[in-house]
Amino acid sequence: MTSSTRDQKATSAIAIIGAGAAGLMAAIHAATGSRPVLLLEGSRRPGQKILISGGGRCNVLPAHATAADFISDSSPHLVRKILTAWPLDAVRRFFEADLGVPFKLEAETGKLFPVSDRARTVLDALLAAAAARGVRLQTAARVTALTREGELWRVRLANDAVISAGRVILATGGLSVPATGSDGVGLCLAQALGHTLTPTYPALVPLTAAHAGHRALAGLSLPVTMWTERIASPVAASGQPDERPRHRQPTDVQTRGGFLFTHRGYSGPAVLNISHVATRALQAGTARPAIFVQWTDLDAAAWEKLLCANRRPLLPLLRDFLPERLAAQLLVEAGLSVVDAAHLRREERRRLVQLLTRYPLPYTGHEGYRTAEVTGGGIPLHEVVPATLESRLAPGLHLCGEMLDAFGPIGGYNFLWAWVTGSIAGRACRT
Repeated sequence: MTSSTRDQKATSAIAIIGAGAAGLMAAIHAATGSRPVLLLEGSRRPGQKILISGGGRCNVLPAHATAADFISDSSPHLVRKILTAWPLDAVRRFFEADLGVPFKLEAETGKLFPVSDRARTVLDALLAAAAARGVRLQTAARVTALTREGELWRVRLANDAVISAGRVILATGGLSVPATGSDGVGLCLAQALGHTLTPTYPALVPLTAAHAGHRALAGLSLPVTMWTERIASPVAASGQPDERPRHRQPTDVQTRGGFLFTHRGYSGPAVLNISHVATRALQAGTARPAIFVQWTDLDAAAWEKLLCANRRPLLPLLRDFLPERLAAQLLVEAGLSVVDAAHLRREERRRLVQLLTRYPLPYTGHEGYRTAEVTGGGIPLHEVVPATLESRLAPGLHLCGEMLDAFGPIGGYNFLWAWVTGSIAGRACRT
């Protein structure tokens, strides 16, 4: 092969860095064009996060999703524009019709799982589709540098090998679950090429606590409602609210779902979905925002009415609505463990109602990226072209998946983001 022929082949080639959900989807869609596709994975096994997701079952998609479900410091309009490029129904059809992975709905959670209940089914289907389209997968190929020379990208590997490509897709994910190989290398590569970074933080992560009474409740779970209350915007030096995107704070976050007491603190979908409020504040060194819990479906007025109309001992009464161990703990905290409802004084009743309906969660921190399901922050969406996810700062470079500044709640939303953004980047590179 002559030097000219090699350069022509390199100019047409697509190098995809990262063989997770977004990278695999990008490879599948890129390979339907005329360009050769090389998929580089830094670890020895592709798709490790796919395999561990959903307890090994892989919650592939949510049954319903809108842009409003996603958290981002970027414009909501950009989130919406990206998601509508490949609608949820079309993504589901692709998996079921093209990849041969039928889904089943878990009605109580709105999650879609493969009928097999095996994450391996999903990963194998993605790998098979990529291979069938001629994608060349190279594992243990950790990228250390990415530079542009004329029309070519030079991708340097840890073994000092250099790969030339006409287009590059960065799909390396964020920093969450580093045991799977997530080390933020793609974010560093993008920054070296001029991209800025909305500060990253662990999201969908368990919270930690040092509450002795709660440690004794480890293993107990129940459905709850959780919320934070409006946090004022930081004030700039001018004395006016500082509206710069990277300093925006969460406001009025509310979530409902399972709550789990653990030996280290708190977990479960409700906790994970609100955890970013805590992690962002703790990471920024600002005041720890209060997170409140309503333990049952009864609001304050309903509990007030029930307690006023009832003469039973408090523990059996609360046990009708709460697990016994939690009911007993709340009574201890209220100082009412041996009081009947009929003998409650007004102040005692008020204190108990507040603990039942507006309980301040005594968290102290979070478990960090080690157990976080996703990374918040990342490359701002305005730094890529929404229709192609091509970098506005480095033409010929596309970014997708968890690297971009957006994430959704528990329930398949982050896989949806990975599938959609991967497909956009892949399709944009194939011609």
